Formats: sequence, C-alpha cells, structure tokens
Amino acid sequence: MSKPVALITGAASGIGEAVALAYAKKGVRVVGGYLASAPHDPLHTQRLVEEAGSECLMIPMDVTDSASLDAIAAAAVERFGRLDYAVANAGLLRKASLLEMSDEQWNEMLDVDLTGVMRTFRSASRYIGEGGALVAISSIAGGVYGWQDHSHYAAAKAGVPGLCRSLAVELAAKGIRCNAVIPGLIETPQSLDAKNSLGADGLAKAGKSIPLGRVGRASEVADLVCYLTGPDSSYITGQSIIIDGGLTVRWPE
Repeated sequence: MSKPVALITGAASGIGEAVALAYAKKGVRVVGGYLASAPHDPLHTQRLVEEAGSECLMIPMDVTDSASLDAIAAAAVERFGRLDYAVANAGLLRKASLLEMSDEQWNEMLDVDLTGVMRTFRSASRYIGEGGALVAISSIAGGVYGWQDHSHYAAAKAGVPGLCRSLAVELAAKGIRCNAVIPGLIETPQSLDAKNSLGADGLAKAGKSIPLGRVGRASEVADLVCYLTGPDSSYITGQSIIIDGGLTVRWPE
C-alpha cells in the first residue's frame, strides 16, 4: 500500500513548514502550497522533507483563487496517486484599527484566513476518501481572545472552528474527519513581525505570563496536526484544540 499524502497550504515557513517536516518523519508524502510573492524559500521546505526521507512537491498557489486550489489538489493526485490529508495553514496578519480599516483590508483578511480555508477543504475533499482528515489552523486571537487593532484577523480566525464543526458533520458520511487547531503564542516569522504582531521583544515578554514559562514552537503545533490526521485520533472530529502552554486557563494576575 502506498504511503499517505498530505496537502499543506502556507508550507514554506512557520507552522506549515513544521507540519511538512513532521509528516515527512512519519513517512507521509507532502504537497506544499506557497504564495510565490512571499519572501520564504519553498525549496527549504522541500529539502527538509527529503532529508527526512520522504517525497515533496512544492507548488505556488493562492488561497484566494479557487482554481489555484483545485489545481494543487489535482496535482497531488496526479503525482502521488492519492490524497489523504489537507492542512489549511496559509494565513495573513495585518494590523489595523477599526476606524482606520478599509473595506478592502477587511475583505482581504477574511478572503485569506477564512474563505481560504473553505476553498482548501473544498478542493481537497473531492479526492480525499474514507479515513482522510482535514485540519485548519485558527488562533487564540478570535478563537479565544479578542485582539485590539486586529478585529478583521480575529473575526476570520473565530470563523474557522465553526466551519470545521459544520464540515465534520457534513463529511462524516464520507469517513472524513475535520478539526481545528488553536495555537497560542508560537514563535514563527508571522509572530516575529513587530509591525503587525508582537515581534521578538513582545513574544519574550508575553512568554513570562504563560504557565509553562515560554512561547510555543512550530514543531509542537505540527505534532498536534499530525495526531489529528493520524489513526490514533480516529474518533475525534469537529473539535477545536487549544495548544498554548496554559495561557488561556491561567488565573489573571
């Protein structure tokens, strides 16, 4: 029997890259989507996967373009003969206060961070069969907390668990599971962006308030994603699992 295949959007950096590597270590073949205009090198992900002993196909794509996602899902099946998992990880983060935010900024954020998840799953589920699984990456910003000057981001991320719950019900008849992962403060290129997110200093300061005493690693989120698509989670669907070192359950100080 051939090895399973996972489609990952936003696979050229951060959590997406970590998920690709984690899958490779488990013998899963990887089809990684990346935005061509982004400053990350997709070949780095490919090297990591291949050095871990698996196969990798990196393809430029845009989650705001349905045809692009249809094409990458079809390419996965054409190259590897199957598609088992889809991880909707691609995301956009921009800072904008409510009074400064344009309709275009609002719509762009939802188009990438929420509708992009739907497009990814719609394209992938045409090929994924019984035993397959979908995982979307949400955020504690929106998924749990509010975040000032990021209402468009929080709104999009809040919608992801609802989408996953509904798809879990809809796709259960096909034997496909669907879950959301809600990361807390994770060190990635996105969170290290001081203009739109916390930046290195902000992360270091915030880490002190986390019960486990540090921010998370992308590899830790990746391990959870692999679990949620693997056989050990065969009865888990429609759930939103927080991975945050205890941040959202701490007693306010």
